[in-house]
Amino acid sequence: MRKLLFLFPLLSTLAQAEWKKHVVTEAKGMINSAVAADWNADGKIDVIASLDGKVVLFTGPDWKAHTLHDFRPGLSRNKPRSACIHSCLMDVDGDGDQDFIGSNNTVFWLECPDNSLAGPWKYRTVDDEILGTHCLITGDVNRDGKPDLIANSGRAAKQTSIPNSLTWLEVPKNPRTAMSWIRHVFAKGDAPGGSHYTGFGDVNGDGLPDISCAAKGGARFPGGQWFAWWEQSKDGKLPWKKHLLADKQPGATNILPADLDGDKHIDYFATRGHGQGVLWFKGPDFKLIEIDPKILVPHSLDLADLDNDGDIDAVTCSKDPVDVAAWYENNGKGQFTKRIIGRKQGSYDTRAIDMDADGDLDVLIAGHTSNNVVWFENPLGNEKISHASGGFLDKWFFKIPKVDLYADQNIFGLHCVQGDHSFVTCRNTVRWSKRSHLQVYPVIKGVNLFTTQN
Repeated sequence: MRKLLFLFPLLSTLAQAEWKKHVVTEAKGMINSAVAADWNADGKIDVIASLDGKVVLFTGPDWKAHTLHDFRPGLSRNKPRSACIHSCLMDVDGDGDQDFIGSNNTVFWLECPDNSLAGPWKYRTVDDEILGTHCLITGDVNRDGKPDLIANSGRAAKQTSIPNSLTWLEVPKNPRTAMSWIRHVFAKGDAPGGSHYTGFGDVNGDGLPDISCAAKGGARFPGGQWFAWWEQSKDGKLPWKKHLLADKQPGATNILPADLDGDKHIDYFATRGHGQGVLWFKGPDFKLIEIDPKILVPHSLDLADLDNDGDIDAVTCSKDPVDVAAWYENNGKGQFTKRIIGRKQGSYDTRAIDMDADGDLDVLIAGHTSNNVVWFENPLGNEKISHASGGFLDKWFFKIPKVDLYADQNIFGLHCVQGDHSFVTCRNTVRWSKRSHLQVYPVIKGVNLFTTQN
């Protein structure tokens, strides 16, 4: 059995490297959602968030604030709160730029003008009959080549005519003049409790996208505490068939589909954001597997390849600043290692996006009760290793190509690294190939630090 000396500590150090925290803005009240794009076409990522009674565009990299909309009564049948509960982006009018869609007792959209910084964006209603819309995501539900909006209606019959339901909303032919969008209720009354976030993707391989959801429970939200997905009907009829994945799941909030173990079957990654724990359901039978049962209130979730190794990782953060923001490194087989991003940072919305254009995905967080928007800079793409001049590491070089250390198709890879007496830049990238071999060529005052033994 081959043993690798000294390499694993180095890789572990890189994986545990510090994620630098950058503050976009701070507010008087809660900030529940933040989205990002380059609206002024300057090559820098901008952020839109709703806070303190308004929707604001923050232009990067200095985060200058531009107010897009002030919340006020009279624009729909529902009185708005001081901030959206969730938001997303969509090119609603097909003019090539990203419009803003928010949920603030009413689902609405703001039209991005040709000059995105020139004053308020035009407010229009999407749907003010559905209520308790905790999540907004986009996807081409009916496969017509156009994006649709997926939104839950999580309130009871006393509050809305579409109670305990999930909907997808089709953009009308002329969204600028339409009073509302075309509503399709695919989960009619069978999504009880406090339904939270939805996921989108073809789960059963029939070519039709399906939709998942999770719901918290308790006295105020009877019938909750479940994870489920709804199978789209082949004939287009409503409602869709519900598949319960698990019940008796206190605080269930988030569930997203992806092939997590590389077996060509869709799995689900999930969190209990009003309870504790992250978990996954292994497809096609969707066996529940606990990953980290101890993390507290992991309310937000995103799936992405955070270490550029070709598989899907996960990132989440505690709802309130009581625990951690963390990403879960996938080894490609559905085995996850917890990596801390930050501590004492709240989040209602966490998104993986390249905020600094360096080729890796960073983490954008709307801080909820932390009353801020922050982003954590991913250190895994370009990591600096410091050492002293004239010392043990004065002149060195090593090379580690793709390698299967134990002939089990699990592969480590690290780009060539070299240095003299200041610092070097390396790439922490995991790659695996069964036919490759480990080669290490250090020149450190005649000492071979990195080697293998059979």
